[in-house]
Amino acid sequence: MMVIVAAAALLVSLASTWVLIPKLRAAGIVGKDVHKPGQPEIPEMGGLALLFGFTAGVLLAVALDAFVPPALRVDFVELLAVSATVLLTALVGMLDDLLGMRQAVKAFLPVIAALPLVAIRAGHTTMIIPFIGRVDFGIFYPLILVPLGITGAANAVNMLAGFNGLELGMGLVAMGALAAIAGKVGATTALVILLAGIGAALGILRFNWYPAKVFVGDVGTLSIGAILAASCILGNFETAGVVVIVPYALDFLVKAFHGFPSRGWAGELGKDGKLHCPPRGPVGLAQTVLKATGGLSERALVLVFMGIEAVFGGLAVLLYFLR
Repeated sequence: MMVIVAAAALLVSLASTWVLIPKLRAAGIVGKDVHKPGQPEIPEMGGLALLFGFTAGVLLAVALDAFVPPALRVDFVELLAVSATVLLTALVGMLDDLLGMRQAVKAFLPVIAALPLVAIRAGHTTMIIPFIGRVDFGIFYPLILVPLGITGAANAVNMLAGFNGLELGMGLVAMGALAAIAGKVGATTALVILLAGIGAALGILRFNWYPAKVFVGDVGTLSIGAILAASCILGNFETAGVVVIVPYALDFLVKAFHGFPSRGWAGELGKDGKLHCPPRGPVGLAQTVLKATGGLSERALVLVFMGIEAVFGGLAVLLYFLR
């Protein structure tokens, strides 16, 4: 049954992407591919297809559990609350893609998107913190930690972006690691969320991989972050979420040190066809990697980041499988 959820999400995402690409271009919803010669314009907001696929997967899980019992044994209320949170987070991204908004406003709005999870008091107030042990956060967990988790993950994924396949590639690795943990601990509802996210991401990856035919936009990056955070909250494996988010956190710290630049984060395309760090020095993790390696092709850079994410995803899996 779990495979059916992922397959449905994949098929809906794949079909939606195929339909959306020409419509987005015709509507003028495009962005420049700054790492290609001539900086061609590519349809943006392809993350809508990921959203459609994810929603289809979640709703199918609800239908299976309602009409084919005991199919999945998921919590309807939690699934629908997560769907509402992801949809609201995607709305923030959509507004930014279409209208643009100040960074501070965009960073805060996912807090509001977390309200459905706050309302149902999703997750467990007790968390196991390495080197400390069990800590019960009580009412502060739903009121403070849940909104912080959603907005932190959504913004972190949104910041480490801008290269063909990067957002989806890293997101798939992170979701795969968390799905393995959800299966190990028996967190069925969290597993459904992650499998729906994996299927939806796979459906659009074919079009977003180098050379990209569509960008996912903020609607896609913010949604991926919300899916990652929501699954950790419902599955009560927040420690794993902290581990898999480390590469994103490192990028956040580098950009924070440089005042969160809205421009100048990209690589410079050299005559050798590789991306290089600008002479002024790195202002983000991607440029740091480019400087350390002396330059990489865009595809190689994305694979390096997927490898880095795989390392931290593997560490998260080991934490739970070695218990």
